[in-house]
This record gives sequence, C-alpha cells and structure tokens, in this order.
Amino acid sequence: MTELNASLHQQINWRDLYVAALFETDQTRISARIATAEQAIVTRARELFATGNDTIEEDQALDDALYALRALQNCLHLRAAA
Repeated sequence: MTELNASLHQQINWRDLYVAALFETDQTRISARIATAEQAIVTRARELFATGNDTIEEDQALDDALYALRALQNCLHLRAAA
C-alpha cells in the first residue's frame, strides 16, 4: 500500500469508528465504541504530528471528533447517575 493510500485508509478508519460510536444504540456497547474511536483518533493525531505535513483540516476534524465523543461519554455518565 502506498503512503497516500495508507493515509487515506487511516482517515476513513477513525471516521468510521467515530460515526459508529455516535450512532450506537446498544447501551452495553456504547462505552466500548467510544473508547475504540478515541484510541483511533489519538493514533491518527500522532501519525499526523510525526509526518510534519500541513494537515490543519484533519487536525481540526480530529479535535472536534474527540470533543464530541467526550461530551457523549459525559452525557452517558450523567444519565447513569440519575
């Protein structure tokens, strides 16, 4: 796989995991989905940092996705505590 194809695959992978976590309806699986998506996002952010290329758009998308997942996790914790 070429470097460009590998990069595209990583972008799709974290985005797919992110969307899967957002739309998970099974309450027993949602925390695991969130954790998996967060791990993929952090891994991708580290890869982008290591390349040193101008990736501001994807960097912002990663930040936004991580923020949304953490907000979702906080909502789940609040619901469980209620």
